Amino acid sequence: MITFLEGILVEKQPTSAVVNVGGVGYEVFISLSSYDRLPPLNHPCRLLTYHHVREDAQQLYGFATEAERRLFLLLLGIAGIGPKLALRALSGLSPRELQAAIAGGDVKRLSSISGIGRKTAERMVVELRDKVEAAEVLAAAGRPEAPADELRVRDAVLALIALGYKQDEARKMIAAAVRGPGDAASTEELIKRALGR
Repeated sequence: MITFLEGILVEKQPTSAVVNVGGVGYEVFISLSSYDRLPPLNHPCRLLTYHHVREDAQQLYGFATEAERRLFLLLLGIAGIGPKLALRALSGLSPRELQAAIAGGDVKRLSSISGIGRKTAERMVVELRDKVEAAEVLAAAGRPEAPADELRVRDAVLALIALGYKQDEARKMIAAAVRGPGDAASTEELIKRALGR
């Protein structure tokens, strides 16, 4: 699997770029968000990638940030969303706007993206809301996102909701309980901190 490309940017368009890596030009499909972050032509470039292998083709999808790639991979987990539609979603809304629409259950905004109907938008909200909210809580606490961190935070937020706290309040409490980079507190410890115990 190809995880990233580092080389010289030799072509760029709003939907794709070509990166010269050791004399080989790799075409990479990109979102508008990634396009906006590309350097000028003939300058060094690094793109994180998702290598998609099909029976009849191999394609690379590129991302300027890890957060964008992670959101792309989450979208691929939704029935009816393939790589091209996931990339279109990331072009229709910025990654931050897309996360906010999913977390807020904004089906109307999600279904305004070309190729995403109401049912797919509803599936996105149902299946991704908790995952996106955990990422937002970690970002608010200034922590880099990691899958284990996301699970601990999500579980802690859900536990507070089960105790009767409103969703926004629970998210703020857990964000305040995360003590910055390197905090490896368990879900139980985060809940205790949030409750002041």
